[in-house]
Amino acid sequence: MIKMKTSFNKYGVLAGHDLCEITLSNDHNMSVKILNYGATLEKVLLNGEDMILSLAKPEDYSKERNFLGGTVGRICGRLRLGQWRHGQQIWQLPVNDGKNHIHGGHGTDMEVWHFKLSATEQSARADLTYFDPDGHNGFFGNLRLHVVYELDNENNLRYEINCVSDQLTVFNPANHTYFNLGESAKELNLQMNADYYLPVGADGLPTSGMAKVAGTAFDFTKGKRVKEALDSDDEQIKLRNGLDHPFILNGNQPAVVLRGQKHTMTMTTNAPAVVIYTANHFNHQGLTAAYGAYDGITFEAQCPPASGTDLSEITLLPFEHYQRKICWNFE
Repeated sequence: MIKMKTSFNKYGVLAGHDLCEITLSNDHNMSVKILNYGATLEKVLLNGEDMILSLAKPEDYSKERNFLGGTVGRICGRLRLGQWRHGQQIWQLPVNDGKNHIHGGHGTDMEVWHFKLSATEQSARADLTYFDPDGHNGFFGNLRLHVVYELDNENNLRYEINCVSDQLTVFNPANHTYFNLGESAKELNLQMNADYYLPVGADGLPTSGMAKVAGTAFDFTKGKRVKEALDSDDEQIKLRNGLDHPFILNGNQPAVVLRGQKHTMTMTTNAPAVVIYTANHFNHQGLTAAYGAYDGITFEAQCPPASGTDLSEITLLPFEHYQRKICWNFE
């Protein structure tokens, strides 16, 4: 007998495409809501309490780009000068962040995805697909994306990004959910299996390779309140007005444990790094008026950004299969 449940509700239309809110539910009073706009994780509800930052209505997500829960691509993060050097050639991507490229231009988090739902005794699942044509946002290759959200009865929410391109291209997406566990993120305790981080410049791009976290504000190896890092005198924290830095994972799982007074989120991933951002720019204005700086924290599981134009780590060969896996467990 099927116990897990899936459902969806149409809430609007955008450019001729139906906008839908998808719900996955388990037997332990946990449910998640997903939008086919941007393959977005909209809500994570434990006994009705939201564990992530969410906008007031599904309709709000397409009104302005704010990245809450979105599947951001083809690139999540910055590319220096918007350039990709491959061999003796340099390809130019759109510049939309000062002199640099950021977040894929009009990215995958701003597109309407197709979806199908399925449920078994073990899980409730949403499969979302999007076709990104060659040349869109200046990127090479026809790209087929497939994102999976799957909830089970152990309160695991699995998230996968799969893709294939028919041409040589670059690809480094990430889910951009802001976690708060029903509290302010700065009050949460964070433990992370990362011995190194990447210092960045004023433009947010790495400057000098990896640096050890030991003895710095960036040391979360034994766990501490996020507030301790934010309140430190570290020049890197001051430069970015909070955490806005890549951490290199050491391969031990779980990668991240985030603990609040009532709830814990444990994250495992096959990504080599997570970029942590503590919602430094939120200021109780616009559609995110409910939130201020440090109310949420992201763990963008991806390849770390490059300091220069050598993007070999995120280069995909034609028809090479890309797969990023994340599992968030809530208790």
